[in-house]
Amino acid sequence: VAKWLKKVGDKVEEGDILAEIETDKATMEFESFHEGTLLHIGIQEGEGAPVDSLLAVIGPEGTDVDAVLSAHAGSGASDESAQQPTEEKQQQAPKEDKPAESMQTSGQNGQRIFVSPLAKKIASEKGIDLSQVKGTGDHGRIIKRDVDNYQPSEQKAASAETQVQEASTTSVAPVQLPVGEESTEEVKNSQMRKVIAKRLSESKFTAPHYYLTIEVDMDNAKASRAQINELPDTKVSFNDMVLKACAMALKKHPQVNTSWNGDTTIYNHHVHMGVAVAVDDGLVVPVLKFADQMSLTQIGSAVKDLAGRARNKKIKPDEMEGSTFTVSNLGMFGILEFTSIINQPNSAILSVGAIVDKPVVKNGQIVAGSAMKITLACDHRTVDGATGAQFLQTLRAYLENPVTMLA
Repeated sequence: VAKWLKKVGDKVEEGDILAEIETDKATMEFESFHEGTLLHIGIQEGEGAPVDSLLAVIGPEGTDVDAVLSAHAGSGASDESAQQPTEEKQQQAPKEDKPAESMQTSGQNGQRIFVSPLAKKIASEKGIDLSQVKGTGDHGRIIKRDVDNYQPSEQKAASAETQVQEASTTSVAPVQLPVGEESTEEVKNSQMRKVIAKRLSESKFTAPHYYLTIEVDMDNAKASRAQINELPDTKVSFNDMVLKACAMALKKHPQVNTSWNGDTTIYNHHVHMGVAVAVDDGLVVPVLKFADQMSLTQIGSAVKDLAGRARNKKIKPDEMEGSTFTVSNLGMFGILEFTSIINQPNSAILSVGAIVDKPVVKNGQIVAGSAMKITLACDHRTVDGATGAQFLQTLRAYLENPVTMLA
């Protein structure tokens, strides 16, 4: 459970989002199938549990929760006894914390300063000397308002001006070194981040990667895209064209559309294209099923839908399974070329760079042109160098002459 969006005692309607649930592949929102009151939370934030574990209890107010838990797992009594002392401690905690609402610190001249913890924290972040702040709280205690309203005094400004004048009269100015505070923060890794680390490490260290890079003339692709997008209700991106070209090239080079299986190699006769999508928690790979049978507009609509739902945590796990080839595009970030780690059990992944306007040689003349670099990472267990090179040649032919993709 990544995060609870409801707490015990809240009213719940059918369709309300109860919590965010992390799986190996994504973080998804969990909707309530019933209406009532949230009576019990079975799995706390940050905790994991097997499938079919008790997540929560929803029902009418006054329901005997212990009886429900006893019927489910036979452990209602022990749960109740474990929770009761915890609640008592929580109720007593505020009384014990009262004396700590103000704390003492000492200024540069050794005098004691009474300041609230929050005010001290804010002053530390802003670099304010608390000995220069006048407290308006009880017994002259410095509170948050005093730090927020603090303005450097004229005396401090005057002393600074005097120091500057004295420094200018000396022959050698002192070196002003930066003064700061080192700080770090340790953040717990999400389940998605752990899975990304595990699977990419396994891929990199078990599959012998090698890389092939070519440059593609994108002049015709730009012209074709402009004509296609002039059609009503039509929007095609360069990435859509790359996906379509890859799907068609895979049908001509089935060796690239394979999976290593130890003693055997699996040849996939279908083409399922994985599309790498960046999300807040990491990276997900929605899959376009039977992409070779889709038109450019169908690919564009499907990618937009899948990517949008992936970022909104609405995508289903089965929509991220079964890819036979993957495309990762960082061109929109201005990346010229890069290499990717193979998304196993795929045998290859294509890395797409930015389209760059630059001088090129055509028919012996230097003219303005548009070029894009693409890099194919291959698993040498299934795809040899010549096979990967031939695949890239076919892919370049499709991209440099997009009309051939319509034949």
